[in-house]
Amino acid sequence: MECVICKSGSAHPGVTDVVLQRGDTTIIFKNVPADVCKNCGEYYLDETVTEEILKRAEEAVIKGAEVEILKYIAA
Repeated sequence: MECVICKSGSAHPGVTDVVLQRGDTTIIFKNVPADVCKNCGEYYLDETVTEEILKRAEEAVIKGAEVEILKYIAA
């Protein structure tokens, strides 16, 4: 897959860290499976991974977390 950001790299399976912010809450997910561009580092998540991350991020916001660092583990 050609990277849509740098237009010169291609994305390959790997892992990345994902940082999400909402209001005063910051959630960091470590070791998230993604396709990562070898040239610029841009990452692309599949639908299942995105849904899981958004669900867990919403749970952190609801419980009032200010900063949360989570290791990604597929459900």
